Amino acid sequence: MALNQFNINDIRAQFPVLDQQVYGKPLVYFDNAATTQKPLCVIERERDYYLHENCNIHRGVHYLSQMATEAYENARKTVAQFINARQPQEIVFTRGTTESLNLLATSLGQLLVGEGDKVVVSAMEHHSNMVPWQQMLMHSKGQLLVIRMDKNGVLDLNHYEELLKQRPKIVSIAHISNTLGTVNPIKEMISMAHKYDIPVVIDGAQSMAHQVIDVQDLDCDFYVFSGHKMYAPMGIGGLYGKMEWLEKMPPYQFGGEMVDTVSFEKTTFNKVPFKFEAGTPNVGAALGLETAVKFIQSFDRQEVEAYEDELLRYATEQLANIEGMRFIGQAPKRNGLISFVIDGIHPYDLGTIIDKMGVAVRTGHHCAEPVMTFFGIPGTVRASFAMYNTKEEIDIFVKAVDKAANMLK
Repeated sequence: MALNQFNINDIRAQFPVLDQQVYGKPLVYFDNAATTQKPLCVIERERDYYLHENCNIHRGVHYLSQMATEAYENARKTVAQFINARQPQEIVFTRGTTESLNLLATSLGQLLVGEGDKVVVSAMEHHSNMVPWQQMLMHSKGQLLVIRMDKNGVLDLNHYEELLKQRPKIVSIAHISNTLGTVNPIKEMISMAHKYDIPVVIDGAQSMAHQVIDVQDLDCDFYVFSGHKMYAPMGIGGLYGKMEWLEKMPPYQFGGEMVDTVSFEKTTFNKVPFKFEAGTPNVGAALGLETAVKFIQSFDRQEVEAYEDELLRYATEQLANIEGMRFIGQAPKRNGLISFVIDGIHPYDLGTIIDKMGVAVRTGHHCAEPVMTFFGIPGTVRASFAMYNTKEEIDIFVKAVDKAANMLK
């Protein structure tokens, strides 16, 4: 049941990691695009699994194995409902977005991509949504096509249409850019690709914690995500795929669980989703992911989104007053983060001094080196927000940036 009121103090009380000091200063945690902190309910659920339910799943007739198996499959159902998948079997548990994209580049690539074929990505992709496709295409002697963007960090949909006319085999794009905060018009882009019968992969690493995701409404063929960016443990995430694609795709890894029958002459494979889940899964983390989903669902999603948008607006306005401030990525529709540089100051230097003032931000190219090359910069300072952040923290952050900038000039 959704809470009637968004109470920031109640929310922060569920994240004890925030109630500490670093270098003698209260911690301000603005590195949520890299990983979110975990609420007590998630930590306690994973701990409870290892205290009372720990067992390998799908393989035992005894009580603990049956209990663990039921809990794991219930977690799959919860995730499926969270993104409105048609059926739980369309959810494949992975270690996160990176493994999900490697699975697709390998398995979907093997199914669809041959010599001379093309795959489309955008100019703002994280390395995880570029390098796996690039490496697969090197082996298949194919070509990577890149959707152009402008200096505001907005994709050129006319150029995208031209690339679609070249009949690529796959399109793979980020829902929200991890470097620019741009919210891409993925529903429109999916529809455009489907006119050419091209399947679309959506990298949802930055969107699951901030937006309501309905894969049926989007009509995407695949949607991938990481639990640790949505208040869940590290090492767990997922791949949603339409059943018709998952059934056609060959397995990604081989070993226990993903097989049906095995002999020295021939092996047949298990049904979806199990044929993509070789070996012992991270059961405890999957249960933590389920708990994180329920935690997110306990709030009014629109209220949370509005609160986070207000944090982004306020931070942008306050930072704009700092001399030499230059925002990297100014798309009309952004979500969750701000990237910036200050003229004449290296982002690493700025981030290091800010850290000494108790503020955690991310500096560098954010695993999106081509984006930095496009803007002609070595990297940015990135501040990213979650539901537990406050305007008071933003005030501390802005003062820290201004003080650090004056020290470095």
